[in-house]
Amino acid sequence: MQRFLVAESESPDDRAARRAHTGQSSGESYADTLRQMAAGAEIILCQPADAGQPGFSPEKLGAFDAVFLTGSPLHVYDDTPEVRRQLAFMRAVFASGTPSFGSCAGLQVAVAAAGGRVRAMPERMEAGFSRRIVATEAGREHPLLAGRPATWDAPAIHGDEVEELPEGATLLAGNAVTRVQAVEIRHDKGVFWGVQYHPELSLGEIAIALRRQAARLVEAGLAEDEGEVEERAGVIEALHGDPARRSLRWRLGVDGELADTDARRTEIANFLRALPTIDRRGAR
Repeated sequence: MQRFLVAESESPDDRAARRAHTGQSSGESYADTLRQMAAGAEIILCQPADAGQPGFSPEKLGAFDAVFLTGSPLHVYDDTPEVRRQLAFMRAVFASGTPSFGSCAGLQVAVAAAGGRVRAMPERMEAGFSRRIVATEAGREHPLLAGRPATWDAPAIHGDEVEELPEGATLLAGNAVTRVQAVEIRHDKGVFWGVQYHPELSLGEIAIALRRQAARLVEAGLAEDEGEVEERAGVIEALHGDPARRSLRWRLGVDGELADTDARRTEIANFLRALPTIDRRGAR
């Protein structure tokens, strides 16, 4: 039986706020996705950014088949105790050699832990969907992106981005908004695969996220007012309920790569499929 560790870096208040809106924390949502994709796997959640949490040594982390890092409001360029604890956890993951995968802030944590840099996005953000993602030459041959077409869209909501990749990283995909959309990092004994977008999220969760950040989206110039955000969130929510409905796909300008659950989760499925081939010395 496979054992997966899901590390959520939300603060207790952030987890409570997300549960109030969606019924689950980011980690709980991620765990549900993994249960659907890897039937029978044992999935354990942890909160490495929280004060007073039991530590995870490389030896303890080595008992897991994979570690998953969720999205979060965490900003890894802030020198806070929460960020320091999260980065220490990720360095232990790398030291353990356990393969790891991360989305959005999870990618940013891995980048910073391996020596790269993350920044607030200057005068822009991605909200709802990341559009026209394109694989690099290395990405077209990498198993993380197997099955992706020449260009694709994905669920996304973020205002931070990778500024500089660490040594040992390979850029796999980007778009016009954010240069780093997918990456592999080899650091210490570990291998990390990550994406800036959210393959684990449902369209319903994206709609909720837009509603929660409506004021910020208006401030960023992505919408004229909160009513416009609500209208868009409503269409996304409707597509969640009826993903094959052509009129909704047309209104949002999306296709099956984003509307279909299995296609949306491509990178997670590829990571799970590749786990037996990723050894603990950092070689694929």
